[in-house]
Amino acid sequence: MRKIIFIALFFFTVGKTTVLAQTETVLVAKDTLKSNDIDPLTPAKAAFYSAVLPGLGQAYNKKYWKIPLVYGAIGTSLYFYIDSNKKYHQYRDAYKSRLEGYTTDDLAFLDNNRLIAGQKFYQRNRDLSALITIAFYALNILDANVDAALLQFNVDENLSLRPVLYPNNVTLKTNVGLTFNYSF
Repeated sequence: MRKIIFIALFFFTVGKTTVLAQTETVLVAKDTLKSNDIDPLTPAKAAFYSAVLPGLGQAYNKKYWKIPLVYGAIGTSLYFYIDSNKKYHQYRDAYKSRLEGYTTDDLAFLDNNRLIAGQKFYQRNRDLSALITIAFYALNILDANVDAALLQFNVDENLSLRPVLYPNNVTLKTNVGLTFNYSF
């Protein structure tokens, strides 16, 4: 019986020391390269925000200085649309009332040809203002989309393109060139 206890105690101590001897610490080198997390949905999200509310995509891209430009462009063209529409209806109503035999006080000094020309002028301006308003709205969406896509590009100092002037050893004239530098 003593032999069995001795053998069991021997294997227990030998087994325990080998288990303790095998616990080593493994050193892992830290990765020095930066990970550029690119989210492909960011441009679509910025465009969607600008489509819902003009200028919201610019705020999402943190380009707050563009928001007054967006509202200024859309607001100005919308103002000209509303003004031209109001004057178009004013000239049209004056012409219609003149055909019915009534004269209005505000446009009584104009003849029928001038009223028709005024209608055409303000109708053309109204339609042009509507197109410009839609164009500024689309440009707002496009700007938010492109700006969000360009924010994901790597533009650090490791990648550079610089013009260089260097002398030619044969002709002794100055040559112009471009150097493309990439440092790891």
